[in-house]
Amino acid sequence: MAIRERALEAAVELLGTQGLRALTHARVDEAAGLPKGSTSNYFRTRSALLTGVVEWLAEQDLAELGAPPGLPADVDAFVAMLVHAVEDLTSASRTRTIARYVLFLEGTHDADVRQPLLAGRVFFRTFVENAMAALGAPDPVNAATALTAVGEGLTIHRIAVDPDAELFAPIDAVVRAFLPE
Repeated sequence: MAIRERALEAAVELLGTQGLRALTHARVDEAAGLPKGSTSNYFRTRSALLTGVVEWLAEQDLAELGAPPGLPADVDAFVAMLVHAVEDLTSASRTRTIARYVLFLEGTHDADVRQPLLAGRVFFRTFVENAMAALGAPDPVNAATALTAVGEGLTIHRIAVDPDAELFAPIDAVVRAFLPE
């Protein structure tokens, strides 16, 4: 792995495990096992490091998403897909998810931080809207708004409050609430 990528991986790990204050050039170098000063060769200022992390994380997220998955065959398959997504965000990808939320909070006062992160969110929201339309939702836009909010809320709840919180029932209820009977 290239030095720049090692530094960025370490920066995401620091953000996800220790928070924004841990993001310094020296700590990234140490966490990545790089010689002192390596991170600052790529990112001269803390602001440049923060922007680099955000852009890299957004690129990684979009690359992992790849092409949108096919539209679900039925409601049960769609609910299972959404439940699996939240489970992954709060377990296998927990540190990266926490890092992303740390960055979203930082982005509330820094548009350069917020903008790249929104690309992945738009990608997912568009998929949910298209899936709900394919399942027959009369108002797929509002359905996507509700499902995105529930997914984000459950993700934060599982990370910050209850790592074993039920996912199926709330997601299933919201999906079905927007579909004709």
